[in-house]
Amino acid sequence: MSDLTSLFDELKTLIVETLALEDITASEIGTDALLFGDEIDLDSIDALEIAMAMEEQYGVTLDDDPEVNQGIFLSIRTLGEFIVASRKE
Repeated sequence: MSDLTSLFDELKTLIVETLALEDITASEIGTDALLFGDEIDLDSIDALEIAMAMEEQYGVTLDDDPEVNQGIFLSIRTLGEFIVASRKE
């Protein structure tokens, strides 16, 4: 299993635990599923909670640009890629 795959799995668990989701498990979340309006159907408050949890766990901070953040929060894959890119900076 690659480091990126492990990160995706960690993010799925982070989302389920942070949002206390009861209707879906981490293993049921697709890596490329849309976070808004697909399997998870997040809202802006959920995104804020996840952003704070990601900052705490991975030390990454989101930009103040809503369009950039919208791209980051497309899927588990885009969240993971953002974390990897942020760590390299």
